[in-house]
This record gives sequence, C-alpha cells and structure tokens, in this order.
Amino acid sequence: MITAIVFVKADVARIPEVAEEIASLDGVSEVYSVTGTIDLIALVRVREHEDVASVVADRLNKVEGVTETETHIAFRTYSRHDLESAFSIGLD
Repeated sequence: MITAIVFVKADVARIPEVAEEIASLDGVSEVYSVTGTIDLIALVRVREHEDVASVVADRLNKVEGVTETETHIAFRTYSRHDLESAFSIGLD
C-alpha cells in the first residue's frame, strides 16, 4: 500500500466544498482542514505509484478551488494504529 500526503492550498471561499469533493475521490482516505500556510491535508492510499498520479494529478488537482498542491510519499508507517489495522485485515 502506497500512502501519499498531499498539502493543498485552496480558494479560501471554497475550502469546505473543496475538502468534501477531495474526500469523495477514490483513493483519498481522509482530508483535514489545518492551520498554517496550507489549507487542507489529504491522505491518499493506493496500491501502485501510478495510482498516486491518477488520484493527485488527474483528479485532485482538477477540483475547482484547488490552487496548489505538494505531494509527499511515505516510506514507512510508524503509527501503532495503522500497523494494527493492517494486520487485522490480513495485509502482508
């Protein structure tokens, strides 16, 4: 499983709508509204690296109100919650 963390800058007047539309995309597991220099953080969880491009470049970037994105690929997961969830559903 590939996890990408996507920092999203959005049109301030449309942040809730942008967040909801991003959250509805296949491959996006969560969207957080945050403080700081970015507006939203989206977690993308997919099986292949090519799928990250499909979600981020082909769909997320085209959501009306998204003005800029920055994508980070996770190398490892250190969250106890995530590790326990993966083992409970039988992932290798």
